[in-house]
Amino acid sequence: MAVALRLTRQGSADRPYYKIIAVDSRVRRDGRFIEQLGTYDPMKEGVNYDIDLAAADKWLGTGAKPSETVKSIIRKARTAAAK
Repeated sequence: MAVALRLTRQGSADRPYYKIIAVDSRVRRDGRFIEQLGTYDPMKEGVNYDIDLAAADKWLGTGAKPSETVKSIIRKARTAAAK
């Protein structure tokens, strides 16, 4: 089973909100997921993400492939945690 770290869309038509999830790569975008790692709110000003870096590192260590957006969010979260 190939695991991917990606976003699943929540919210209403004009107010998107995303969950950061670990999911089997063959499952559709909003389908059943394995674990929720955090959230991402693109409409929010300032820090618009909340992610469990320990869980993300666990999945990355097992070979999960992050999407470009999730990779960017993890990079920002690590930078913020280092400060």
